[in-house]
Amino acid sequence: MRSIGVKRHTVCQVCHAACDLVVEFDGDVPVRLYGDKNNAAYRGYSCIKGRQSAAYATAPERLLQSRKRNAGGDHVPVGSQQAVAEIAERIGEIVALHGPRAVACYVGTHGYNNFPAHAYADAVLAALGSPMMFNAVSIDQPGKAIGLALHGPWLAGTPPIARWESLLLVGTNPIVSMNGGLGVNPAARLHEARKRGLKLIVIDPRVTEVAAQADVHLQVRPGEDPAVLAGIARVMLTEGLYDADFVGAETVGLAELRDAVAPFTPELAAARAGIAADDLVRAARLFASGRSGAVSAGTGSNMAGHSNVTEYFVKVLTTLAGFWLRAGETIGNPGVMVNRAPAIAASPGPFPAIGYGHKMRIRGLEETPAGLPTATLAEEILMPGEGQVRALLVLGGNPMAAWPDQEKTYAAMRSLDLLVCFDPVMSATGRLAHYVLAPKLGLETTSTTMHNEMFGNFGPGWGYEEPYAQYSGPLTQPPPGSDLVEEWEVLHSIGRQLGLELRLRDWSIPDPVAARQAGTDLDMTGTPSADDVWRMITRHSPVAVDVVKGCGESGHVFDRPALVVQPRPADWTGRLDIGNPILLAELTSVLAERDVELDASYPFRLISRRLHDVVNSCWHDAPKIGARVAGNGAFLHPDDLAMLGLQDGAAIDIVSRVAHVAAIVRTDPSVRRGCVSMSHAWGGNPGEDDDPAVRGGNTGRLVPVDREYDAMTGIPRMSAIPVRLHAR
Repeated sequence: MRSIGVKRHTVCQVCHAACDLVVEFDGDVPVRLYGDKNNAAYRGYSCIKGRQSAAYATAPERLLQSRKRNAGGDHVPVGSQQAVAEIAERIGEIVALHGPRAVACYVGTHGYNNFPAHAYADAVLAALGSPMMFNAVSIDQPGKAIGLALHGPWLAGTPPIARWESLLLVGTNPIVSMNGGLGVNPAARLHEARKRGLKLIVIDPRVTEVAAQADVHLQVRPGEDPAVLAGIARVMLTEGLYDADFVGAETVGLAELRDAVAPFTPELAAARAGIAADDLVRAARLFASGRSGAVSAGTGSNMAGHSNVTEYFVKVLTTLAGFWLRAGETIGNPGVMVNRAPAIAASPGPFPAIGYGHKMRIRGLEETPAGLPTATLAEEILMPGEGQVRALLVLGGNPMAAWPDQEKTYAAMRSLDLLVCFDPVMSATGRLAHYVLAPKLGLETTSTTMHNEMFGNFGPGWGYEEPYAQYSGPLTQPPPGSDLVEEWEVLHSIGRQLGLELRLRDWSIPDPVAARQAGTDLDMTGTPSADDVWRMITRHSPVAVDVVKGCGESGHVFDRPALVVQPRPADWTGRLDIGNPILLAELTSVLAERDVELDASYPFRLISRRLHDVVNSCWHDAPKIGARVAGNGAFLHPDDLAMLGLQDGAAIDIVSRVAHVAAIVRTDPSVRRGCVSMSHAWGGNPGEDDDPAVRGGNTGRLVPVDREYDAMTGIPRMSAIPVRLHAR
């Protein structure tokens, strides 16, 4: 028994940020969680979601046993070993009858935070011969991968936050979302940067927590980010506000870029975005005035249409400003659990955005650097014929809440021969599943900071700027009488029962091909320990996981050799591409679009919104969180409420071109007029009680997957959705 007041440390697993939490115990019971003020990276930061980690373990809705759907449609308890045996047998039958492509896996947000489970899911599908691995990135921020591919990476990376003199944030609110742009402990980082004199420019239809601190806030009409960014690029080019030496030496495509952005005068871009032209020019000049800085975009802009163009211009503006590390400068984090790119002040040049081998049967879409297009998966399940998906494993996700086109997703989930969810609660997807496997939760498992370090590849302000890492083992035992599993153990057992030879790739190597080549063949006669799995998936990490573990439970900054950026070799041919013809052609097509501006039948635009207290569809019913988040409100400017004759708290219907959802309106003067600000990944299934004050509406129901979708990634418009409103 632990005595009262014993303190332990854990890596928070609620989101990708992997904060260091202190856990105070009363005996064996965790009674208080909070950030460690002495932690070198987080400096005491924590959020309500992480601080409630212990409460999730005892929440009334938590599953303590796995569930199986019986013939009558009810979910009844089933032993985990029996469930695994039955699932394996069913997968074997499906593969024998329909081929390996009939089995698919979807890795959601929490699957990304669970590297052992993700590694095993990848290994099982590879051993089956199925290419059907899908992820949340392709319906969240796929433009990041496409923009990087067609622009090309800069191997040395970006300067540290402490050196930034200007920062441009597009459709992201990192103080709430932790989604990059300001690193870990984002509020403190921004406060310190502002005291240093950082110039902050924010493009967002809402006065978010970060926008409220901006020197220039362009409160744009949603969906017009490409036009605004092109307008900023034009100002920089026409006024000579770019790093001509860097652009001349390290890029191709300058002339093509000039031609493409020429039509986007400040007046035109501002008119489209509903802002003042002078403000756009001021934003461009302020951004370009910094000698060092960064640009970052988030889900708001990625989900609002033309995300590839938006993310491409994030890279283009960074390059025009010259905001990359140069030869002779030092990289703050040479890597601890994840290997970084070679420290060279150069780019290998762009790489393909499509053509990665596997093609969908839907709309000619195929795999991209963002993965297979998740927006096609419901149709892949519903479309009969060779290659039809008949079994789906859901790891750390909730498709019924998160995927676009909820009605089609609902039909797809109901039609599957086998739907298996790993979920601690009966989620909207779990209610349709054949099996819901009840997993252990964060304090009951081993975790590391590897996933947040890996996210450092996403762009500036992601991951760690110092060689920081943390390992934490289980701090609590599962509740007495429970029958809980770890996801990776289940997948190992499925592989063994199917007679598969599994190979775990080395996730410390970001390149997936090299990671597989460096992987480990598993001994399928037994089951490895959690530590063994971590050793295998970090086999070639710069610092061995056992060394990280040996430094104690709290996070540690390792004494790693300085990594100095080397100059580009004389025979190096790669250059950054700022004039990519594919994306500049798409930018040209933006000029012809007027739907966002002129569709009078649907005069409002529904925009995505991050909530401080919850992560997407997770733990809305947890007592302290539920008390702070009463349903999924539809936030409108008070003048719009008055125009519609509505009072705060009124029930409304939000109607798109294809469906409608119920919501409770809330007054919010921070929202641009003409917009409805609402969170995604809420609500129940079609046909269930959809009390807007409890479950809230599911905005995915308003979005069709086969209209206004990206030609490369398949993501439909999931924000800036044309809607109309009326009282219920």
